[in-house]
Amino acid sequence: MKIRQIIGLFLFLSILSCKQKETNWLKGNLHTHTYWSDGDGFPEMVLDWYKSNDYQFIALSEHNIIARTEKWKKLPKSMIYQQAFEDYLKKYGEDWVEYKEDSTGISVKLKTETEYKPLFEEADKFAIITAQEITDGYGGKPLHMNATNVQELIQPRHGNSVAETMQNNIDAVLEQRKATGEPIMPHINHPNFGWAVTVDDMKSLRGERFFEVFNGHPQVHNYGDSTRMGMEEMWDQINIAYLNRNQPMMYGIATDDSHNYHLFGGQYSNSGRGWVMVNSKSLDAKTIIETMEAGNFYASTGVTLASLEQEENDIELEVKAEAGVNYTIEFIGVRKGSDKSEVFETVNGTEASFELTKEMLFVRARVRSSKIKENPFQEGDYEMAWTQPISN
Repeated sequence: MKIRQIIGLFLFLSILSCKQKETNWLKGNLHTHTYWSDGDGFPEMVLDWYKSNDYQFIALSEHNIIARTEKWKKLPKSMIYQQAFEDYLKKYGEDWVEYKEDSTGISVKLKTETEYKPLFEEADKFAIITAQEITDGYGGKPLHMNATNVQELIQPRHGNSVAETMQNNIDAVLEQRKATGEPIMPHINHPNFGWAVTVDDMKSLRGERFFEVFNGHPQVHNYGDSTRMGMEEMWDQINIAYLNRNQPMMYGIATDDSHNYHLFGGQYSNSGRGWVMVNSKSLDAKTIIETMEAGNFYASTGVTLASLEQEENDIELEVKAEAGVNYTIEFIGVRKGSDKSEVFETVNGTEASFELTKEMLFVRARVRSSKIKENPFQEGDYEMAWTQPISN
């Protein structure tokens, strides 16, 4: 009897250990810029900020370039950036920093990913995913798309309309994915930036599974305006169209799109405004992307979930509550045959669950906090989180 009890206990602990491994929530930002394109920070300093602020993975997504070539950056003469260089030099030393100074100022040779990755990556602690922001346009409209875990630089393919340009670039990502056998994830960036992408453009896409429901850049119009829809309404409209033609649903991510690392406030694109929490078994890019493609993640601007279960027709979640903060959990979705989303149920508290009925097309959860977001996208923003939609 004792032997059976010991064996039973061993099996129980083994199962518990596996379960704990499967619920490993990893925090990451998938849209980040440095001096390699239009950001204003050295990649090492940017990576150090994210690692020091408890992120587990980061994608440096520069405009139409991967940090694999030789690139020199002429520093602005402003005292802010001169001081930032002094801080960089002090932190990493003369042996690491290669620079030259002449009558025109200081130029610094930027470190490549093969140089900076070993400095920061740690097994099971921190990973850097190679990425690119495919930067294209049509008719003066900026059309940007990230390729996460890109293997080789993708040149913008252009097109004869907004939708065609976007589709051509999605196809380029998916073609590289097929050719290399590596999971490469395209995601549409900030549709309302420059009011470039309409909901009809988004509805027309094939092969796209992700877009930014929240982006921290001050010029992206996350909430729309009096005549143009915000990202949440667009998200639901996209999924009505996708599900009605039996296309996999669009998932929503939150990103910083950080550019500015020395000046802070609503007019700057700063770090720490939006991220994803991915329930991944490991930190390798393949597993993270496959987990996200399965919808096993949520987007956040500050709210953390203690647990999230999305199985078949049920969503069950619990907020990791902060003292003195109140939470409202809303289950938002669309009924079959309807062309508008609605709030199916509202729960004031930290725990809630919802069952999708046969009359419903899909449902997702949104958590609103009473805590004001520090250095927000827009003044007065509260910390929030969004789960991914589920459907019958």
